[in-house]
Amino acid sequence: MKSASLRVALAIAALAGSFCFTTASAQGCSPTLPKGELVSEGKLMLSTNPTLRPLQYVDSSGELKGMNIDLANELAKRLCLKADLVRMDFPAMVPALKAGRFDGIDTGMFWTEERSKMMWAVPYAMSAIDVVAAPGSKHKLASAEELTDLSVGVESDSYQERWLREREKDNVAKGRKSIKILSFPTASDVMAALRAGQIDIAAFPNYAGGAFVKAGQAVMLLPAQGASPTMMSFRSKPVADAVVKAFNDMVKDGTYDKVLDQYGMTKLPERVIAIRGPGPM
Repeated sequence: MKSASLRVALAIAALAGSFCFTTASAQGCSPTLPKGELVSEGKLMLSTNPTLRPLQYVDSSGELKGMNIDLANELAKRLCLKADLVRMDFPAMVPALKAGRFDGIDTGMFWTEERSKMMWAVPYAMSAIDVVAAPGSKHKLASAEELTDLSVGVESDSYQERWLREREKDNVAKGRKSIKILSFPTASDVMAALRAGQIDIAAFPNYAGGAFVKAGQAVMLLPAQGASPTMMSFRSKPVADAVVKAFNDMVKDGTYDKVLDQYGMTKLPERVIAIRGPGPM
């Protein structure tokens, strides 16, 4: 009986010790960002469009998963904040960021010079464009120059849409047949249109295109076109600066490599995270 009482006492003491350690750890981590820089104090609010495996998606239980979700949680933890992910279609994100609905965009956005003047851009990986067709398609492409006389599905207001429109301008200048570019709200909508035969081919970020090919939902026509950095973006420079520091700490301690390797994402060649571009003008 005495032995049982001793075991209970030891268990309670261990639990109390664990609780004290957890409380002390939580108390020892305090956000350092100036007041007013965050939309909601104590939270890092980021928008995401969970339609692009493996970067961001919703699993069978309704939970957000993927590389960008893991990065958001890790960055928030290092800033002593709680990650708050806001689900939203991509075209609405930049206006909503400017309106102050959240602190940043975390959705696998390609870096462009134009975007770097609209927000504080923080490239953290490399990405490209995969051009794919439905399984069984007879379409063959040897290069981007052969993107003529085809209907191509793409996510609206995306880097890949802009890339296609540049190809279209080149076609017109060289007297080739035009590209019929059809834009859709999400990558899932593009894939649905491809599978339904509404478009000939589709252009996706390579992490999404590769995932669709691996799942047997598409076949690859042109891989890794138009390589460009992938970025997170922020409305506040102090928040962007804090994220840059946290990212570089992740590079130093190996967390950056671990997360990107897990999802097969290409790292930045220079392996240094920094704001790129002038920021909001």
